[in-house]
Amino acid sequence: MKPYWSGVFPALTTQLHRDGSLDLEATAAHAEALLQSGVTGLVMLGSLGENQALTGAEKRLVMTELVRVVNRRVPVLSGVAESSVAEACRYARDLEPLGVDGLMLMPPMSYKSPDPRESLHHFRTVAQATSLPIMIYNNPLSYGHDLTPDLFAELADQKNFVALKESSGNTRRITDLHNTVGDRYALFTGVDDLALESAILGIDGWVAGTGIAFPAENQYFWELTRAGRWAEAVEVYRWFTPLLHLDTHPKFVQYIKLAVQEAGLGQEWVRAPRLPLTGAERKSVLEVIHAGLASRPTLPPRQ
Repeated sequence: MKPYWSGVFPALTTQLHRDGSLDLEATAAHAEALLQSGVTGLVMLGSLGENQALTGAEKRLVMTELVRVVNRRVPVLSGVAESSVAEACRYARDLEPLGVDGLMLMPPMSYKSPDPRESLHHFRTVAQATSLPIMIYNNPLSYGHDLTPDLFAELADQKNFVALKESSGNTRRITDLHNTVGDRYALFTGVDDLALESAILGIDGWVAGTGIAFPAENQYFWELTRAGRWAEAVEVYRWFTPLLHLDTHPKFVQYIKLAVQEAGLGQEWVRAPRLPLTGAERKSVLEVIHAGLASRPTLPPRQ
């Protein structure tokens, strides 16, 4: 099976007003800026989109609006991060009539399990509840479920599993996946500060985080890797890496939302239990962001 999702699928933030209410207009405007940079897909309501802090009604409203705004220009995926298999199935089914193009399926967020049998049951049951294509999100460090290459081989008979977001933080997995499942799935990296290393080992796409604050540079860097222009890619990556590190901290949502704000593409407001950054932490993150903004590479005009 040849993958049909590829390229940069950025994970968007859900933009909020200061009081925590949805700012659909700002969310749509940010999506438009990303589309203009040349991305080939959009992922809403992932971890960066504060999925679990939103009500079910809010999630459905966000997806309805984004589908309308994007208007089939690129695939629009929704994260599925419910606490139970039943709720994940219900949400997946509800997305189909909204016109969503696919899912990014996470494990049960409130239950960390080392038992592969339980992980496989979750992913397979949700997949069987929908006809939508699915990107499986593997992030054992954050979510306590590790889908190894051998487990992905077990899931290969489920036809609507079409892509993997590999976020184990272990780049050895990329080669192991190629050796174990071949081109059965489109392979995406989900760890920003391993994007270059992952590209060298062979991936189809990138679910980018920090790059949503720097869409032109993010897309240019990705295109350099596609063209095999590695020396130029390394130069951009060295500029980018301090910013990409923002994606791998427990407060990555606050960090990246602050970067989005400083880049003029949105606001930093988050929903509790998260709180905006303050004090020395905020100052140190702003220093990284402002240094990156001040030294942005000069990009050639887009063709």
